[in-house]
Amino acid sequence: MNGLVADSHRRNELHVMHGVDEPHPPIRRSVSKTCRVCSDEIGIKENGELFMACYECGFPVCRPCYEYERSEGNQCCPQCNTRYKRHKGCPRVHGDEEDNGNDKDGDDDFDDEFQINKNHHQYPEQTNNTNHHDINRSENGDYHPQQWHPNGPAFSSIAGSIAGKDFEGEKDIYNNVEWKERVEKWKAKQEKKGLVNKEDAEGNDQGDEDDDFLMAEARQPLWRKIPIPSSRINPYRIVIVLRLIVLCFFLRFRILTPAKDAYPLWLISVICEIWFALSWILDQFPKWFPINRETYLDRLSLRFEREGEPNKLSPVDVFVSSVDPLKEPPIITANTVLSILAVDYPVEKVSCYVSDDGASMLLFDTLSETAEFARRWVPFCKKYAIEPRAPEYYFSQKIDYLKDKVEPSFVKERRAIKREYEEFKVRINALVSKALKKPEEGWVMQDGTPWPGNNTRDHPGMIQVYLGSEGALDVEGKELPRLVYVSREKRPGYQHHKKAGAMNALVRVSAVLTNAPFLLNLDCDHYINNSKAMREAMCFLMDPQLGKKLCYVQFPQRFDGIDRHDRYANRNVVFFDINMRGLDGIQGPVYVGTGCVFNRQALYGYDPPVSEKRPKMTCDCWPSWWCCCCGGSRKSKSKSKKGSKGVFGGFYNKKKKMKNYPKKGSSPVFDLEEIEEGLEGYEELEKSSLMSQKNFEKRFGQSPVFITSTLMEEGGHPHGTNSTALIKEAIHVISCGYEEKTEWGKEIGWIYGSITEDILTGFKMHCRGWKSVYCMPKRPAFKGSAPINLSDRLHQVLRWALGSVEIFLSRHCPLWYGYGGKLKWLERLAYTNTIVYPFTSIPLLFYCTIPAVCLLTGKFIIPTVSISIIFNIL
Repeated sequence: MNGLVADSHRRNELHVMHGVDEPHPPIRRSVSKTCRVCSDEIGIKENGELFMACYECGFPVCRPCYEYERSEGNQCCPQCNTRYKRHKGCPRVHGDEEDNGNDKDGDDDFDDEFQINKNHHQYPEQTNNTNHHDINRSENGDYHPQQWHPNGPAFSSIAGSIAGKDFEGEKDIYNNVEWKERVEKWKAKQEKKGLVNKEDAEGNDQGDEDDDFLMAEARQPLWRKIPIPSSRINPYRIVIVLRLIVLCFFLRFRILTPAKDAYPLWLISVICEIWFALSWILDQFPKWFPINRETYLDRLSLRFEREGEPNKLSPVDVFVSSVDPLKEPPIITANTVLSILAVDYPVEKVSCYVSDDGASMLLFDTLSETAEFARRWVPFCKKYAIEPRAPEYYFSQKIDYLKDKVEPSFVKERRAIKREYEEFKVRINALVSKALKKPEEGWVMQDGTPWPGNNTRDHPGMIQVYLGSEGALDVEGKELPRLVYVSREKRPGYQHHKKAGAMNALVRVSAVLTNAPFLLNLDCDHYINNSKAMREAMCFLMDPQLGKKLCYVQFPQRFDGIDRHDRYANRNVVFFDINMRGLDGIQGPVYVGTGCVFNRQALYGYDPPVSEKRPKMTCDCWPSWWCCCCGGSRKSKSKSKKGSKGVFGGFYNKKKKMKNYPKKGSSPVFDLEEIEEGLEGYEELEKSSLMSQKNFEKRFGQSPVFITSTLMEEGGHPHGTNSTALIKEAIHVISCGYEEKTEWGKEIGWIYGSITEDILTGFKMHCRGWKSVYCMPKRPAFKGSAPINLSDRLHQVLRWALGSVEIFLSRHCPLWYGYGGKLKWLERLAYTNTIVYPFTSIPLLFYCTIPAVCLLTGKFIIPTVSISIIFNIL
């Protein structure tokens, strides 16, 4: 089993040297040769020196990013906000004429601003890596950096962040009239000099500009933040503030004017009104900063799927959880699995894990039939770009299926695949009918051996790999994604923690078998409606700046089968379309249980990486004793904070040191015994600064393979790992006693202690400082099945309410947990609102009863007062 290792282009480091005694510090050249904006190499000027965009602070920026900022941005350095000086060979922009010293590299060089790539093919050593800047050779033999169109990579003026700015430079390359005029003028000069003829100039210019435009487009951000216009959000904020002021006056009036003849009723009403006011505040203020986000899938492909190079998209492990196939129809689960296998993503980077927490032979046989049908369904979907890629929902669409399908063979193949799907449904229905008649001696598999899961409460762990191995190809001979059936071990006397325990078992199994750096969590009745959903999430998780700080990307829940009036309020429009957008503008949306792509490192309980901050400027105008009193205390505080990062921070830093541990030994680490010996040897190498193997086992459990996988941030396994040994180890990590005396469910994975484990898990991540993102593509990413009757809907709401009460009564209550950490106050208000809303039913019941009591007793909760008394109170 080969490891799937993603590229490590996102690790950028910035080192800035500051002057001490000079009033005007000299040029501080950065040690880093990597652009802080786009992660490409900075490149070298014609004189052999490293390109320096800013001569004041030396902030590392490559030439294309520098030119784009001058033409489309604010023309300033993102670190020191100093206006960029014009370099030789760069196009002039408005404002260059105002400063006589703008040209840093010499005199006017208008003729050199449009050097073509004439002899580009003669120097392959300069272009063997597309991540580097292309170098052109002019007629006199000197090297000149290749010129880029101003529509190049954009970056914000905020140091270290490119992801939150509204970019306006996204127009076609030939729409810039001024640019075309300058190009034509340059062509005329070149023809007069006899350097190129007219045909060559036009052809080379067209090809070079096209290549440059594609490379510049790939270097731009993968997403952007779109704030709500102030003309729309400010009136909403004004209404909130006005209502808050009116509410304060109303409560003041109610408290200061008691109804003495009906004091008990008055007191109950005032308590209820105060509770309603607090509930309203908790619900409104987290919506203060709503935002929208837009992704660019074409840039993702240009950056990580370049032609002729290995695909660099990160692998994804998909989790599908199921408990009882008789309550959760197997045909629905099969459609979910088929939509995952046919997703628009590299097949070698997708693995689907189906958790059967009921140990049902029905689901086992269903997945076997699903794997067989997928060999026809997956190539059909990818050949004709079918949407959605769940066959039940695709064939039930009331649309013109011939729209945009111009190939003559489509109708014939669609008719054939539909007929095969109907036969597939018949086989699944036959399995369901058979499962309803369980024999007394239990189920027997095809080879005659008893089914291990006949006793659903006492059975061993089971793992079956259907696809992804050698020979598991589709009808066209192409590879299919991996499909794995998992049923964890269950024994009497052990706590299994329901869905949270099953999800943690999938985390460990996937880490042992594939170890993808990102995980997609889906319910068995939620299929992939948008085949590019994973790519949408990767636009955020693979972002060089934001990706390392994200714990998950949450998608909204959308449902099929809802009637036009939505009588059971299944759509939850206010929550998914308003509340979650508001949370996205603070620290991130809450985790809602499905349709979420996780960062595996966040599930392991690690802290997010600390971003580099620019040191504060110091001045020499104050006496030294003043700096000792003020600045010195700040330094000591910052040092004390660094020294007291807590369990997660310390462990994260130690893990960082050990992330390359498998490469430290003299020989590669392949087998279980070698991995175990390697851990012990590495502990002896540096005992003072690294966690011992005992501490690893206390945290993650006694599995050297799993511990090794946690140290590999980019995922994958050491090459040459024995697949048979990995299957045995996967069985070991899903044993019912594996989590005993570990931190699983306490600080690692899905958190135990509540029926609504999703809210609790997301809350713990946000308390550690992680951020989350809300992604709402135009085509809904996932769709599920909603309750179709009142009893199911009430049961669902009751389960959510009980889970919120459990969190309120636990140590993880947002009212008192996580203070002094990294949870923002508005985010805390939002989480508090999610756990206290069930208690609103109590004052609501009393408040609705008070009017009836008043009518029966003749006493009222509002006394009769004159207008003068009201003005005196106000």
